Amino acid sequence: MQRNFYDYLKVTLKGMAMGAADVVPGVSGGTIAFISGIYEELITTISSVDFELLKIWKNNGFMAMWRKMNGAFILALLSGILISIFTVMRLTNYLLEEHPILIWSFFFGLVLASIWFVGKQIPKWNFKVVAALLIGAAVAFYIVSLPPLGSNSSNLFMFFAGAIAVCAMILPGISGAFILVLLGAYKHVTQAAHNFDVKTLAIVGVGAVFGLLTFSKVLKWLFNHYSTITLAVLTGFIAGSLNKIWPWKKVLETQTYGDKEIVIKEASVLPWNFQDDPQMISAIALMLGGFLLILALEYLATQNPIGPDAEN
Repeated sequence: MQRNFYDYLKVTLKGMAMGAADVVPGVSGGTIAFISGIYEELITTISSVDFELLKIWKNNGFMAMWRKMNGAFILALLSGILISIFTVMRLTNYLLEEHPILIWSFFFGLVLASIWFVGKQIPKWNFKVVAALLIGAAVAFYIVSLPPLGSNSSNLFMFFAGAIAVCAMILPGISGAFILVLLGAYKHVTQAAHNFDVKTLAIVGVGAVFGLLTFSKVLKWLFNHYSTITLAVLTGFIAGSLNKIWPWKKVLETQTYGDKEIVIKEASVLPWNFQDDPQMISAIALMLGGFLLILALEYLATQNPIGPDAEN
């Protein structure tokens, strides 16, 4: 398909939204890709990267290979993701430290609306579909309830951390950043991004590419052969992750890394009255705002499609 500059700018903006989500432990960039209408194109594009592209380059030239791999789409999306990682990460970390209830309320609204959005893509509901949804929710709930592992910064570990985390990043509902927290690698990756530690970022990046190229083929096969069940499992993943991003938490256990205290174990609680949380009105407003933002994104996606089936 043909895209113009404005189309690619929208892809870059969606990449920025994905990157901003992926740096938050609890929010999935895959969810943003799904609700912004580029998820299946993303999976199809990534899964099509193989050694056959080198043959096309050799026989027909670089531009033929670039078109075959949907290179302009990848470049626009990756540019947006990288912009967020190196800019929005600092803002996100600041907001999570200074205004955690408000920022988590906004994310909760986003993810809650995403359950409805992804679920309505399922064409027909039956026992198998419901069972797949419940299994996906149970698996996600279990994952987000796990305690983090000890810190490890060896090169081999960082490689596999990148490979595992990126698989979560392209799964709606499972946060790649949270997987890094579970593996004990989140601090090392964020510090590397903050300090422009090219070596560490390159090792994690190579691992991410390896995981991405492998897992995307699995996802593409599942969509081709079991699309309804796959959608149900993804809906369950999103639903099961809600406990992680519930705004009101009671800290049960922490651990100190250098001069920073990391929450190891926490429990979701309910703010029963305004005295418990004076930010409740603002939090509910932001939660509603996040929910409405998803509805707005869906509306814009249907009015201005840029996926592979869009007309030009």
